[in-house]
Amino acid sequence: MTSQLSMCWLGTMPYQQTWHNMQAFTQQRTSDTADELWICQHPSVFTQGQAGDIKHIGQIGDIPLVQTDRGGQVTYHGVGQWVFYPLINLTRRNLGVKAYVQLLEQVTIDTLSRYDILAERLEGAPGLYVEGMKIASLGLKVKRGCTYHGLALNTDMDLSPFQRITPCGLSNMQVTQVKHYQPNIDADHVATTWSDLFCRALNDRTPRTQV
Repeated sequence: MTSQLSMCWLGTMPYQQTWHNMQAFTQQRTSDTADELWICQHPSVFTQGQAGDIKHIGQIGDIPLVQTDRGGQVTYHGVGQWVFYPLINLTRRNLGVKAYVQLLEQVTIDTLSRYDILAERLEGAPGLYVEGMKIASLGLKVKRGCTYHGLALNTDMDLSPFQRITPCGLSNMQVTQVKHYQPNIDADHVATTWSDLFCRALNDRTPRTQV
C-alpha cells in the first residue's frame, strides 16, 4: 500500500478540461496508483451538481454553466478562488466519506486560522462560513472508493457573479473571501498553507504500511 501524495500545481485551467481529466485519472487508476492533489483556479464558470435544482440558477448572463457529476447545488468558480482537487483512494487509506469531508473542512478551518480568520461549520449548510457568510464550498464524487472534485476557497476574487445564483442552494446566503479580512493577503501563500496542512492531516489519518 502506498500513502504517497503527489502535489500538482495546474495554474489557471478551464473547468471542463480539469473535470474530464479527473474522471480519466480516476477511471484509469489501479490499487497501486499514488494519490494526487491538484491545485488550480478556473476562468469564470457556474457549475451545477448532479442533483442540482434549476430554481437556484438566475440570470447568469455570459458566464457558462456546466452540468457536472459532483454532489451539491450550483456554485461559481473564477480567477482568485483556489480550488483543491484531492484524488484520493479512500479505501486504501481506510477513510469513510464522512470522515474525509470532515478532514477537508478542518484543514480549511486550520488554514484560515493561520490568517486570524475564524471559520466554522453551520448545521445543514455544507461548506465553511465566516460571520455567517460562505467562504468555502465543497462538492465530491466517489467512484470505486476513490474521490475526485473537492473544495473551493474564495481568496481574492470578484464575488459579484455569486449574486446571479443561489449559492449552493442556500437562500439569502452571502459570500465572502480571505481578502475581506486580510487585504494584503498573498493568495499563493494561502494555497500553499492549505496544501501543506492537507498533506499532514491526510498522512495522520492513513494507517501505516505493515511490513
